[in-house]
Amino acid sequence: MIGKIRQKMVSLETPSEKKMSDLICPICNRPIPKSQKDAHHLIPKSKGGKNTEYLHRICHRQIHALFTETELAVQLNNSVALQSHPEMQKFIHWVKSKPDGFYEKTRKSLRIKIS
Repeated sequence: MIGKIRQKMVSLETPSEKKMSDLICPICNRPIPKSQKDAHHLIPKSKGGKNTEYLHRICHRQIHALFTETELAVQLNNSVALQSHPEMQKFIHWVKSKPDGFYEKTRKSLRIKIS
């Protein structure tokens, strides 16, 4: 599903938009390489969200590993709120020491029940 969203966003871009190397992740403030660009719905689609912003794939996966869709829709529906959350601050501190194209599989949080 995420792949289709990313493909659609890339296909809708016009040449006058910023180059991929100019995109900065609003979570970790690092440049986003083309291979690591993911579109994130600020409010999940299942909760009626339509607006997206580009994030590093690892930042995007971390957000969804830590938070439920309800938390994202109600409390964490912008990059400032996400950055200020203590769990995300730990992640941001860790990921800033990695190269821009770094990716590692993200594990689900133990506090979220996996069914």
